[in-house]
Amino acid sequence: MSTAAILTAAGSGSRLGHLLPKALVPLAGVPLVVHAARRLVGSGAVDLLVVTAPADSVADFQAVLDGAQLGIPVSLVVGGASRQASVAAALAQLPPEISVVLVHDAARALAPSSLIARVEAAVRSGLRAVVPGARVTDTIIEVAPAGGGALDGRPLAGSVLEVVDNPDRDALRIVQTPQGFDRALLVRAHAAGAHRADDETRAATDDASLVAALGEAVHVVTGDPDAAKITTSRDLRLAEIVLADARAADQSGVDPADDQTGAHAVRHLGDRP
Repeated sequence: MSTAAILTAAGSGSRLGHLLPKALVPLAGVPLVVHAARRLVGSGAVDLLVVTAPADSVADFQAVLDGAQLGIPVSLVVGGASRQASVAAALAQLPPEISVVLVHDAARALAPSSLIARVEAAVRSGLRAVVPGARVTDTIIEVAPAGGGALDGRPLAGSVLEVVDNPDRDALRIVQTPQGFDRALLVRAHAAGAHRADDETRAATDDASLVAALGEAVHVVTGDPDAAKITTSRDLRLAEIVLADARAADQSGVDPADDQTGAHAVRHLGDRP
């Protein structure tokens, strides 16, 4: 039984304030895609890596990945019109011996190797679809457009909303990557959702939602704060602090990571009856 990781890296870096593709934007001098790839390899759980890249940047990605000397086979696939399409293209390139697939975002460049290993081990244990989930610490509300009314005799602005529900945050999780799957199940999920893949407004934003749409169980293991997505320039600055803290902890011999584990069935909120 072999494991492949699909690393999605075809997104734009515009919200990071860069002209480069997001995955090539440097974090402490190293491209995000290299940070993510090294942590995948460092987990000891990945035998093969497939990276999705923008069509006009394949040579640049090849150069940085070759320079990273990852020590496992690495291939590049041109990304599609959406993340879903990119993953489907990479999935189609996997050799037949692959039975477990991890799908990870290069934008979650600091997701620790321990988290990656935890997800992969859960799939190998027999859970066919596994995601990491971080606990919600803020109060979450569900809102809807306000039903009219006035303030000081003036109509409420159209942007005013009203609270319609206060979900119990103990029952909520922030979904992260890598997400792990039995290969056959992931292939079936992408085939069923293929009609959405080329329309970015309808495409799935993660792979677990495609699996859940089949009526299959998706399980959750404990996530990690360092697996946060780097989307904006502020996120990048925060990631630099996280990385510096981790390096300082390594030098001091102190491990700041919370390595608690757990696995629970989860129903996607979008699948409410």
